[in-house]
Amino acid sequence: MLITLEGIDGSGKSTLHASLKDLLSDLNPLMTREPGATWVGDQVRRAIKEQIDPITEATLFVADHAAHLAKVVRPALAEGRLVISDRYSDSRYAYQSVTLQGIVPEPETWLRAMHDGWTIIPDKTFLCVLPIDEALTRLKPDSQREHFEKRETLENVQNNYLSYAKAEPGRFVIVDAMLSPEIVAKFVADAIRVEWETGKKKRKGRKK
Repeated sequence: MLITLEGIDGSGKSTLHASLKDLLSDLNPLMTREPGATWVGDQVRRAIKEQIDPITEATLFVADHAAHLAKVVRPALAEGRLVISDRYSDSRYAYQSVTLQGIVPEPETWLRAMHDGWTIIPDKTFLCVLPIDEALTRLKPDSQREHFEKRETLENVQNNYLSYAKAEPGRFVIVDAMLSPEIVAKFVADAIRVEWETGKKKRKGRKK
């Protein structure tokens, strides 16, 4: 089962990811992330710091996703494991469709076409949502932020995420990121347990 955590920078998504490792330790989940789970992800982070051009950045993100699936996600799913990823393909659609505006015609369509036929759609995606002003207070000072951590970018990215959640209500679960990290972590952990147990019953039913 593949669970993904999404949200704008400052939404507490990575803190949630760390908490779930402990709260769900009995399920032995594979905790992973994008970018960074493979050597390609390391290059993506380097590219972000060096502020390379948006097309190069976007294609590096896609390459990282492909390597992540091949080396980490697919093998774990084949073993029947629970996989929880801090960011996944929805991050690409939400962020890069903003950074590519005016550079690539219909950037989101272009990005989704690059994933078509080989990516894996998550079983459940928990989307951490909060006011942009609050997210900005949780980030570094403005002069030290990455290019995608600016107010206008974050506003557009969160709107993209919300449109995805509206289009796929069965997959997305909106999480109030203004609640305390402990409450958020418990809510998400409990929801994942329900999904996991439901999935186990379905798998057993198919084996009979």
